[in-house]
Amino acid sequence: MTPETAPSEHASPPIRFGILGTGRITRRLVADLQSTPGANVSAIASRTSERARWYADSYGIANGVEGYSELIQRDDVDAVYVALPPSLHEEWMMAAAQAGKHVLCEKPLATDSAATQRMADTCQQANVHWLDATAWLHHDRTDLFRTWLANATAPQGENAFRLGALRHVSSAVSFFNPFQSGDHRQDASLGGGCLLDLGWYAAGMLRFANNGLPQTVQAQCVMRGGVPYRVTAMMDFPNDVSATMSCAFDTATRKWFEIAGEEASIVCDDFTRPWPDKPARGWVHEASGKVHPFSCECHQEHRMIERLLGWIDSTQEDASLWQSAETPWSDYHRQAIETQRLLEAIETSMKNQQTVTL
Repeated sequence: MTPETAPSEHASPPIRFGILGTGRITRRLVADLQSTPGANVSAIASRTSERARWYADSYGIANGVEGYSELIQRDDVDAVYVALPPSLHEEWMMAAAQAGKHVLCEKPLATDSAATQRMADTCQQANVHWLDATAWLHHDRTDLFRTWLANATAPQGENAFRLGALRHVSSAVSFFNPFQSGDHRQDASLGGGCLLDLGWYAAGMLRFANNGLPQTVQAQCVMRGGVPYRVTAMMDFPNDVSATMSCAFDTATRKWFEIAGEEASIVCDDFTRPWPDKPARGWVHEASGKVHPFSCECHQEHRMIERLLGWIDSTQEDASLWQSAETPWSDYHRQAIETQRLLEAIETSMKNQQTVTL
C-alpha cells in the first residue's frame, strides 16, 4: 500500500448504518459507528424480533428488525455492517450490495477466495463501496509503516529510518481464552478456527509488508474439535524475502510483527490493537544496536469508518471515480482479496501437507 493521508471530515448528511448480527463483535463496532462524526446506526437485525429489540434497546438503536432481508430493504439504511459468522458473509454482503447499500464487513471477508472475489465484483457492479473491518490498516501508525517500507532504500530523512532491502517478515497473533458455548470460532461449518480468525491479521501483515503474495507457502497445524487451533507457516516472497507466521487459540496473547531489512528492523508488539491504556507503540532497531521507540495516539476504528464515509462522499460528488483504474480504495481491496487468497493457500498446504505455489 502506498502512503495515504488521513480521511477528510465527512461533510454530507450522516450515513445511516444497519447492523446484521448481534454477536460478541457487534457491541464494540456499534459504539464506534455511533461515535464517528458522519455516521449513525438506524437499525439492528437478528433472527428473532425479541432478540433484535433487546439489542436495539441495549445499544440505543431506534429500530430492532426481525430478519436480515428486512433490514437491507429499509429506506433508513444507507450502509450495512455485516457482523455475522464468516460462512454467512458472502450471502449477506452480496444481498446488501444488490439492494444498493454500502458494506462494512467483518473479517475474514469469506471462507474462500472465490467467494471474496464474487463479493467484490457484486459491489463493483452495484456501484457501492465495501471495506473489510480490519482496523489496524487505518491507524496513523500504519501510515508510518507504509512510509518506511516505501522508502526502505532512500536516504534517511527527518522522522524516517532506512530499513535497507527487505529480507524477512514475522508475525504472530494468538490468545488463550476459554470460549463461550456456541462460539462460531469453534464451528468448522461457520468458518471457525484460528486461521480465518487470527490468521487474517497475521497473514495480512505479511501481505502488507511485501505489498503482494508469496511465491510458495508451507504450513502445518494443530487441530482440535475439527478446527485449526494453532497454525504455523513459512513463505517465500519475491526479491528473496522470507516470512514466518503463527496464529493460535491455545497460546498466550501475542499481536506482534518484525519487518527486517538489511540495515534496520521495525518491531511492534500490538499491531492489531494497542494494549489497553497504552499508546500504539513500536521500535526501530538499527544494525548498530541503536533502538528508537515510537508511539502515537489514534482511534483506529474511527479512522476506518471515516475512510469508508470519505469514499462514499467522493463518488457522490464525482461519479466518474467509479470508472477509474486506481482509486483511494484500490489498495485496501487488494489487501483484503489477497489476504483471503493467502489464507486459502495456507489451508491447502495444511491439509495436503505439501508446499503450495501461488
